[in-house]
Amino acid sequence: EVQLVESGGGLVQPGGSLRLSCAASGFTFSSYAMSWVRQAPGKGLEWVSTISGGGRSSYVDSVKGRFTISRDNAKNTLYLQMNSLKPEDTAVYYCASGWRGEGYRGQGTQVTVSS
Repeated sequence: EVQLVESGGGLVQPGGSLRLSCAASGFTFSSYAMSWVRQAPGKGLEWVSTISGGGRSSYVDSVKGRFTISRDNAKNTLYLQMNSLKPEDTAVYYCASGWRGEGYRGQGTQVTVSS
């Protein structure tokens, strides 16, 4: 059974940082590109970032220079380091397989950026 379990969300002030983690099981993690997608209140899903099995990464323009995606294939874990957070980053963040997160998806973790 495929499982993706996100953690690390929370409430943070503007300018703060959070590190999200996603523990994967039930499939060959290292063989898949993995992505983070998010859904802000009242909006649709937005692709945030993708990392290939070999570590090549890409980002949506709005998070470039602030977010860093990484993975540890030995631990079957995906990460998203988020710095200089802004209120518009408030969303539920999902870990997902695939180049745009079109495959398996976790339950999500809430990130709220507010003073």
